Amino acid sequence: MRFTVLLVTVLVIASATYANDMLPLLDSLPQLKDFKAMRASSADPNWQNGNADARPIPPGQTLVLADLKGPGRITHIWFTIADNEKFYGKKLVLKMFWDGEKTPSVESPLNDFFCEGHGLDYEVNSLPIRVTAGGRARNCYFPMPFGKSARIEVTNEGKEPVHAFYYYIDWQKLESLPKDTAYFHAKYRQEFPCIGGKDYLILEALGEGHFVGCNLSIRCHETQWWGEGDDFFYIDGEKEPSIRGTGSEDYLCDAWGIRKMDGLFYGSPFNEGWDDIYARTTAYRFHIMDPVPFKKSLKMTIEHKGAGPLPDGSWSGFKERFDDFSSVAYWYQTEPHVEFFRMPPVEERLYKSNTIEIEGESLIPSAEASESDIQAQDLGGSWSGGRQLFYLPTKEDASISVKFSAPSAGHHEMWVNLTRSWDYGKYQILLDGKPVGRPVDLYAPDVTPPVRVKLGRQDLSDGEHTLTFKCVGRNAESKGVYFGLDLIELLPVK
Repeated sequence: MRFTVLLVTVLVIASATYANDMLPLLDSLPQLKDFKAMRASSADPNWQNGNADARPIPPGQTLVLADLKGPGRITHIWFTIADNEKFYGKKLVLKMFWDGEKTPSVESPLNDFFCEGHGLDYEVNSLPIRVTAGGRARNCYFPMPFGKSARIEVTNEGKEPVHAFYYYIDWQKLESLPKDTAYFHAKYRQEFPCIGGKDYLILEALGEGHFVGCNLSIRCHETQWWGEGDDFFYIDGEKEPSIRGTGSEDYLCDAWGIRKMDGLFYGSPFNEGWDDIYARTTAYRFHIMDPVPFKKSLKMTIEHKGAGPLPDGSWSGFKERFDDFSSVAYWYQTEPHVEFFRMPPVEERLYKSNTIEIEGESLIPSAEASESDIQAQDLGGSWSGGRQLFYLPTKEDASISVKFSAPSAGHHEMWVNLTRSWDYGKYQILLDGKPVGRPVDLYAPDVTPPVRVKLGRQDLSDGEHTLTFKCVGRNAESKGVYFGLDLIELLPVK
């Protein structure tokens, strides 16, 4: 009883503190405003009779979204995109230039800017960044002031055209900016894999300003926990960091590992755990309530250390690991800024792996099912090849089998990538007639990019094998028992 009362008291105090912090946003609403509300958007110029409200971006081309004259302040950005190319979120590059500068103050693969790592689409629910519609409605609320001009552009570095790019850029036309105004910056960086003997660098800035957060995406190159690395802030040329952390999950505000979650200031919107090779995680930490100021410079790093075997065969919970890291740092500073990292070519921004990928839709000719409605469904760039095998049964005892061939005999780590949606069922997976793991619940409130389901290490012979997906019911919230297979992955192992 005492614990319950204490918990309620803590929650009330926390809620009151947050309400007090947010109160100025509401308090200022009755005050008359001294700006003119403006918008740059993809709206059809023939706004009275037309509905062509999107812009295509051919391969290799740049679309200028806004070319604004200041002084002003961008208050909201919204994008949604129709693009079927795989990992298009890594291939579209977002840039922002303030006051005619030669190098961008914002430069990032588009999805990474919105905390959608790995080139995937998924939802993000934080205070400055919010992504909905299964990862396709991207919103940014960081205020972005500019004195003379602002130019925002997106370049398509992929091989396929962007069919439709929709956007709003809401901004305020001002008479002037306060003298102490700092400009918004965001910069992408990556190491695939991390470099031995050096901490991973998230930000190196020169000038005066304050750090307001970052997102971090990791792809494991070995199993076991990746996140024992400490964060370090070197302020104004410090040789020893005056701000030191106690572990990656601690910096990211979680504890005892990190799990899928969201929140105003921290979260992990995409999380495949760490018990699997190539498991991926994205997490964010926004310093909205606790920015880190600097007068001359700031260097922010994090160790890439965690658990795993040592060369002598022993095991350590704190060793250097060589996983793939990428990040976006967000900060405000006076100009000019320095270029501490150059954007890698598009092919270097994509992960390398030894996995063999078998597209689900390619297996349709071999498919045998209890009901006949099987089709290739176009879904977009978060699905491998932009498509999936889509099975539309009506009965809860439905099943579908597909045939595939292993590239060689031997042991293989094996995964299937399965779509989740509001009308999907629960399915037991069988390999050559034998159940593998537990049934997978494929229900989600919206159409969700594929979840990677581990089938473990399998001893596959030469020749043909059969994967069966047998419906064993459905979630109480689901409206159907549909099924979608995006991809089969095989990784030969010794």
